[in-house]
Amino acid sequence: MAPEAEAVLVDAGYLPVYLPPYTEGDGLNEIAQKTKPVGVLVRMGRIDDSFFDAAPEVRVISKHGAGVDNIDVNAASARGIFVLNAAGANAVSVAEHAIALLLAVAKKIGPLDKSVREGRWEKSGFQGRELAGSTIGLVAFGAIARQMARFAKAFDIRVRAYDPFSADDVFDQEGVERVQSLDELFATCDIISLHSPLTPETSNLVNAERLAAMKPGGIIINTARGGLIDEAALQAALESGHLAGAGLDTFAQEPPPAEHPFWQNPRLVLTPHIAGVTTAAGTRVGIDAAQGIVDFLAGKSLPAVRIVNRNQLNIPA
Repeated sequence: MAPEAEAVLVDAGYLPVYLPPYTEGDGLNEIAQKTKPVGVLVRMGRIDDSFFDAAPEVRVISKHGAGVDNIDVNAASARGIFVLNAAGANAVSVAEHAIALLLAVAKKIGPLDKSVREGRWEKSGFQGRELAGSTIGLVAFGAIARQMARFAKAFDIRVRAYDPFSADDVFDQEGVERVQSLDELFATCDIISLHSPLTPETSNLVNAERLAAMKPGGIIINTARGGLIDEAALQAALESGHLAGAGLDTFAQEPPPAEHPFWQNPRLVLTPHIAGVTTAAGTRVGIDAAQGIVDFLAGKSLPAVRIVNRNQLNIPA
């Protein structure tokens, strides 16, 4: 965590106990039994029912970020444990990274850089791609997607979005066209950028059928969750040439296995789930996540939007 975020906990009288990255299962449970935490600030690793058995004192879980797919929210709710997140605090950094992936894919920065370093000057015959005038479709329209829309419009890229949970006035405020179905979004956009949480309903929403419906030369950008994409279908669409490329910051399995076919695909630009890992975003997210724990344990009211399991706990929106 950022020092400023740790200070929020320490100043409130709590002792932060740090775990190695991706600690889960028996290793996590053993530490929980020894330290008896009342709150958990989560980045990586999985928090599930076995952890709650090992840590009966836990009253609140706060995600260092927005997505909570590594937390068993139903198990927490069954025990009356609040699950909080820090949605929106890293929106600028993640949207910047999504734009960087888009530009890298569209402008073929990776292959061109490689060829120059290898002594080739492949200017003759190269045909670039202009993004201005193209259309991007945003899957979900939360804080990161809204920031993405602002950046895209600065490049003169038309913006459409699909989100059945956002109010019409949110789209109106951002000047973004609302699309009524995912199928329509994929069929009408040159670029698709994913900003949805991973749920049973959104798993593999990028499938073979929707990829086939995209315009030839389409681009997929994912800074949300890897499980949103059927990776085999994406690989096939890239190999066939139907898609121009994809920029991925997240994967179905993290880290992906050494034999993953993505490693050999030159149409892909890949980064290790670090879109929101900047000093500025890390400070904001860390402070929000830590302050949520402190405020909850102090009995202060929390914004309903920060409580992930407010419906399961019957908390008014």
